[in-house]
Amino acid sequence: MTVSAGPQNANLPTVQPSIGLALGGGGARGLAHILMLEVFDELGVRPKIIAGTSIGALFGAAYASGLSARLIRAHTEEVLTQRLGLARYLLAARSEPVQRFLNILPIRSSLLKPEMLLDLMLPSKVARDFAHTGIPLKIVATDFHAQDQVVLSEGDLRSAVAASMALPAIFTPVSREGRLLMDGGLVNPLPFDVLKGHADIIVAVDVSGAALGQGDPTTPSAFSALVASTQILQRSIVREKLKAQQPDIYVDVEVDEFHVLEFHRYREVMTAAGRAKEHLRQQLQRVLASQTLQPLPPPAPEPLTGLRRKPPRRLTRRRAT
Repeated sequence: MTVSAGPQNANLPTVQPSIGLALGGGGARGLAHILMLEVFDELGVRPKIIAGTSIGALFGAAYASGLSARLIRAHTEEVLTQRLGLARYLLAARSEPVQRFLNILPIRSSLLKPEMLLDLMLPSKVARDFAHTGIPLKIVATDFHAQDQVVLSEGDLRSAVAASMALPAIFTPVSREGRLLMDGGLVNPLPFDVLKGHADIIVAVDVSGAALGQGDPTTPSAFSALVASTQILQRSIVREKLKAQQPDIYVDVEVDEFHVLEFHRYREVMTAAGRAKEHLRQQLQRVLASQTLQPLPPPAPEPLTGLRRKPPRRLTRRRAT
């Protein structure tokens, strides 16, 4: 990519490079995605395409449907405050009802259908079909039987988001088009690679978390260990992916201290993500300033074809007699 600039083009409008945005999975940690979307709104930058996994798929679907980050934030806060009792019942890892159900259910059983979570979390204005989004969207899920990645980009949008969020042992897999789909974080927790070739600049927001050192020496419950193992798997996948290829802008949000299901701590998650928000803002401003294009002047109009010009008349001097 080159920059064409000069005094002769000073009055020409500038053209920004296109941006692809990848929002990763991480449960409650993914509430930090809202702050990253705020940066795009504040800078007046619109992604050309969005890819999302798990909660990244949820917020990606809302943003691609035309909702502003401000409205997404207001809706999320309303859900997690006014409906906090229901949200805790459905989502909190240490919620007594959840623990009680998990203790009596066989390990192969799941507690909830992911559609229940979407009814709670998704604003009503989110598109029902991929075709109705304002920004193209790719959602990553895992094919249970094929044990491989599935990238969904057409058809029913809500079932795609539900499939991408179907964390094993918590949510039932989603049946879609003859396939049984579950959490996309099992195969691609940070799907920036699916955007390759679709935009000039790829931005990836990683909320998978990192190691906390020694931490609490007490033995975790079976449920906590199961959920944590999924997060360890996702973090390992992201680390290996980054060794092979990297996005143009990588944002590692420092939300390590939060449990994947601690949605009731959303205010703390937002506060912790503040530094990452400013980092993304600076990186976007830097990249856009350095790679903004100025189009060349339009070519000179070509001469008309098919018309023969008459030769100029020759002036002759009459001979004097």
